[in-house]
Parts: sequence; C-alpha cells; structure tokens
Amino acid sequence: MSKADDLFVTMCRDILDNGYSSVGQDVRAKWAGDGASAHTKKRFGIVNRYDLAGEFPALTLRPTPMKNAIDELLWIWQKKSNRVADLRSRIWDAWADEEGTIGKAYGYQLGRKYVFDHGITDQVDNVLWQLKNRPASRRILTNLFNFEDLHEMGLEPCAYSVTFNVTGDRLNAILNQRSQDVLVANNWNVAQYAVLVHMMAQVSGLKAGELVHVIADAHIYDRHEAIIEELIARPRYPAPVFRMNPDVEDFYAFKVEDFEFENYQAGPQVTGIPVAV
Repeated sequence: MSKADDLFVTMCRDILDNGYSSVGQDVRAKWAGDGASAHTKKRFGIVNRYDLAGEFPALTLRPTPMKNAIDELLWIWQKKSNRVADLRSRIWDAWADEEGTIGKAYGYQLGRKYVFDHGITDQVDNVLWQLKNRPASRRILTNLFNFEDLHEMGLEPCAYSVTFNVTGDRLNAILNQRSQDVLVANNWNVAQYAVLVHMMAQVSGLKAGELVHVIADAHIYDRHEAIIEELIARPRYPAPVFRMNPDVEDFYAFKVEDFEFENYQAGPQVTGIPVAV
C-alpha cells in the first residue's frame, strides 16, 4: 500500500482527534456563498518524511491530477512566470489581477536576479549551479517569502522555502509550508515537490533521496471534516511506478509529457468540496 496514504491518514486522524479549533476566534477565511466564517481544526508543526528512493508519494485514496500539478510546478520553477495565461489549468484565475498576473508572487520571486559569489543569477539557477559545483554546501535553498513584495502578491506564498542537501549521491530536500488546507492541497504539494527533487537530481548527476515536508499550520476546515472522514476510511492501493524521461539533462528542457505514473490506481475523485476564500 502507498506509504503516502499511511502518512495522510495518520495526519488527518491526528488533526480531527487532537486538533485545535478556531471556533470563537475572528478568522480571515469565509465560505463562498453564505459568507460564514470558515473555521478549522489545526495541528502545529506537522513533519512528514517521504523516501523517494523507495516509492513515489502518490495518494491512492483519491487520484491526484499529476499532469496539472506538474504543469503548475513548471510554471513556477521553470518558466518563473506570474502570468496565469502561461498555465494550462485555470487554478490561479481567481487570484489574477487586471493585467492577468498574480503579482510579485511565486514564479516572479524565483526569477528575480541576485548577486551571488559566482555571478548574478536567480534562485533556481543558483541551486542548479550549487548542486553541480558545491554539492557539500549547506546553503542551497530558495525562499519565496519576500517581505518587500508581499503587498504586491495576489496570494502570500504557502509553500515558501525549499532547502536542498546532498548526502553521498542522494539529493534530499525540505519543503517548508506556512499553511495548508489538507483536503485540497496536501498531496498536490507533496507530488509536485517530489517531482522537483527528481528533476534536480537527474540534471545534477544525483539520485532522488528524501523529501521532508514541514507544515506550520496543517488544518482541516469544518465543512471538510465529513469528507475527510469518508476519504481516510477508503481502501488503499500500491503506489504507482514513477517514470521520468532519462534523456533530459537540462532542467529547462523538461515538459509535462516527460513524466509518467504507471499503474496509478486510486479511489474515486472527491467532488463538490466547499471553498473557503
């Protein structure tokens, strides 16, 4: 059975049974439609570890739309774009401004140039350079939470920092996330950054190692609780076999079509999820 399912079920059970409720607090999020306060149960400081050398961390309780998740990953990390028109799916449409961008968020931050000791470059190219030239470094990371630009972002970044670390021939990474809607986003984010580690490893002559996902505020909305209870009671299946085009040597040459998930068996998709805004 998929180990990602085990971690997800354990996390959800912990939040539902032991989580702190925001009922009684003044919360920002409201339910679309009736405008009622969208309360949550949360756990602080969730840490989930995924051994990418063992299996791909795909949820099988329900399917994760892998191609769309990878498309967004490439939009942010490869295209370094903030224009929603550059994204195949429409998941960012609600956050677009009158110019069709999400402001100075996500891809915009990764494309900003900085002065490093090896030259002027952006955060992604700095990571790629460090992995090839200084793999023993403890300073290989990216950060999207730029306080100077927060007021010009359509949405303050949720998954905001990745620290890369090479151990032997393995590339490991820590994904830091300030906040996560567990039902909507958990495996979407996990799958994306698992793919990113595989991509970075391949073009750097390394193998994918461990992905550690740190979530400061992992929460389940009140109107999602019944959905989560049904979801975590479902049958579980083996993880799919992850395939990535082995001929790609340039990080910027990867395409969505270069990734396959063989024998991905999962339960039915969850539909009609209430939206908090």
